[in-house]
Amino acid sequence: MIELYTWQTSNGRKASIVLEEMELPYNVHPIRIGEGDQFTPEFTKINPNQKIPAIIDLDGPDGMPITVFESGAILIYLADKTGKFMPAEARKRYEVLQWLMFQMGGIGPIFGQVHHFKRAAKEQVPYALERFGKEAERVYGVLDGRLAGNEWLAAGEYTIADIATYPWVSRYDWQEIDLGRFPNVKRWFDTISQRPAVQKGMFIPPI
Repeated sequence: MIELYTWQTSNGRKASIVLEEMELPYNVHPIRIGEGDQFTPEFTKINPNQKIPAIIDLDGPDGMPITVFESGAILIYLADKTGKFMPAEARKRYEVLQWLMFQMGGIGPIFGQVHHFKRAAKEQVPYALERFGKEAERVYGVLDGRLAGNEWLAAGEYTIADIATYPWVSRYDWQEIDLGRFPNVKRWFDTISQRPAVQKGMFIPPI
C-alpha cells in the first residue's frame, strides 16, 4: 500500500495519475495547501521542503517503508518499482529522463511563474508577464517540435515523461496559450486526455 500526500495541482496530479496508470493500491491524504497543511510538523517530517506530492511506500525496496518526495523522484521510483512507463534499455531510459528533467527544470518552473504573475500576484508586473509569457511560448514550441515526428515525448512510447508534462499543459488556459497554434502538442494532449487513469488521476483528491 502506498500513502499519497497530495492536492489538486499540476505536480500533485503527476503522482495520482501514475498511481492510477500503474494500478497500484494507495490511500490519499489531502494536503490543503491553501490552508497551510504543508507546513504542519507532521507533513514536514515527510517532506522537509514542505511541498506536495510525497509518498510513503509501506513495501519499499528492502521490504521496509520508504518515503519519497519531489514529483520527478516519485515517478522514477514507481517506474523502477513496477517496471512500467520507463524502458529498461539504457538509451531509451536516458531519453525518457531527459524529457522528464525538461519538465522538472523548464516546463514546471516557467509555467508556474506564468500562473503566479497572471493569477496570484497582487500587482501586474509587465516585465515578468512578458518574460515568462514569452518563455512559455518558447517551451510550447520545443514540445511541438519534439512531437512533430514522435507520438510520445520519448522512447517511442507513453512514459513518465508524458505523465509529468501532461498536468502542466492541461493548464494552457491559465497560461493563455492557444493549443491550436501547437497542433502536435494538441494531438498529444487530446490523446492522453482520453486515458481513463488520467481522467481519474486529475481529480485526486476530490475537492
